[in-house]
Amino acid sequence: MSKKKNSSDIQHIGTAIQQMLKEFHIKAKFDEANVVASWERLVGKPIAKHTKKVYVRNKVVFVELDSPSLKHNLNMHKSHILSILKKEFGDDAVAEIILM
Repeated sequence: MSKKKNSSDIQHIGTAIQQMLKEFHIKAKFDEANVVASWERLVGKPIAKHTKKVYVRNKVVFVELDSPSLKHNLNMHKSHILSILKKEFGDDAVAEIILM
């Protein structure tokens, strides 16, 4: 006797993973790790090369740079970087960016 799958039982894998992350209360940590892992891809190698540390706490991305001039330049483009991060990860993952 075979069991037929109801089309309402079928979910997209991405949706199922997002639900699982929420149920286990690890979505925020997953999003934080994803932001850090994607930093070089999103900002490019030249900026990533001068990045000493990237971490996320409470939806705030902290970026430590080794170049004061790059920090100044990125501060002027902070809203653009934030929009890239929000576009990639959503408003739930990133709310602010602080350059150090």
